[in-house]
Amino acid sequence: MRLRTPPARPFPARPTPVPAGTPSGAPSGGARTPEPAEAPARAGRRLYVIDGVRLVAALMVAAHHYAGTWRADRPGNPIWDRPVSDIMPTVFRFASYGWIGVEIFFVISGFVICMSCWGRTPRQFFVSRVIRLYPAYWFAVAFTTAVLVALPGVWERLRLREVLLNLTMLQSGSAVPNVDGVYWTLWSELRFYLLFLVVVAAGLTYRRVVLFCCVWGAVAMLAPVSGLTLLELVANPDGAWYFIAGLALYLMHRFGQDLLLWGILAMAWLMGQLELGHRIDEVERVSGWRGSVLIFTVFLLFMVAVALGHTDRVRWKWLVTAGAMTYPLYLMHYAAGTTLINRLRDTMDPRLLVVSVIVGFMVLSWLVHRWVERPAARLLKKGLDTSFARLRNAGNA
Repeated sequence: MRLRTPPARPFPARPTPVPAGTPSGAPSGGARTPEPAEAPARAGRRLYVIDGVRLVAALMVAAHHYAGTWRADRPGNPIWDRPVSDIMPTVFRFASYGWIGVEIFFVISGFVICMSCWGRTPRQFFVSRVIRLYPAYWFAVAFTTAVLVALPGVWERLRLREVLLNLTMLQSGSAVPNVDGVYWTLWSELRFYLLFLVVVAAGLTYRRVVLFCCVWGAVAMLAPVSGLTLLELVANPDGAWYFIAGLALYLMHRFGQDLLLWGILAMAWLMGQLELGHRIDEVERVSGWRGSVLIFTVFLLFMVAVALGHTDRVRWKWLVTAGAMTYPLYLMHYAAGTTLINRLRDTMDPRLLVVSVIVGFMVLSWLVHRWVERPAARLLKKGLDTSFARLRNAGNA
């Protein structure tokens, strides 16, 4: 990674078509415009700021679940003995917007998946997703189930067969409840991976990713009115435009900004603000649309700054650890954490309790990453590589 930020290249002109027959030209069918040149100082380097943003998003979600979900004029929940807006009104005012951390996760996921899969084969993409998602997830399912068994009465415990199906991460496709409510986002992630695998198989290029963004966005807009349940399931209209925003931002990072990418990002913002409103109306009834859109807008502008290299001087090594803690923290904090708050709410100041639970889960998340994720990922990768090698050899026999 270079310390010096490369100069900005606003709206670079596309290279002019090269006549057929020249080394960079099109086949005999006619001329075409070559792929835009990559920004050499940007492609392939680690973006430490992304790790930090991921942790901030996870902390936003945790704060929301612990201190931002129960307003006095809205239906209650079993965590506190009275509305959080009465217990700690100032904390509630900010925590009520923490749910936007999920949308931030989706945007970052689009960015990071595109970055990590560039130049990889479908097999490498599949293996990378399995070893990244499953080890911490399996531990989280077991940990949360154990907590709910040991401390009953706050959340309903699933039957054993439902818990076992949760280990596949495909329970939402089988209409089986999640062990922990936050797992619903994994279902959106998996559908995104499945769609993006098509582009990975074709080979990632600027042109193909842009085409994918446009086609997926169009289908996501049409799916809700099509009356086709399967189309809506695949298109994922609730989350599609957040992932698309992340893809466009990565293309800005790799190739520089241009009007087409700004147009995709603008469309993602317009569709995103609508989805934020829908979520407030239907699920998150404790916060306002204007504040939510403001937070989302500031985040997107910050991600533009990251994509264009304006945060490259941030190279703090501890951010790597912060990013590694994010996924286990997100998976484990909700059902188990709110259960602990319910049991301990009368033992200390509520603000101190919330902070203590969050810090405790951050420490646990680091331990899970160090002693569960990393060793299990190595074993899984070795096993999957061996399996794919056997498949390849069997196909050549």
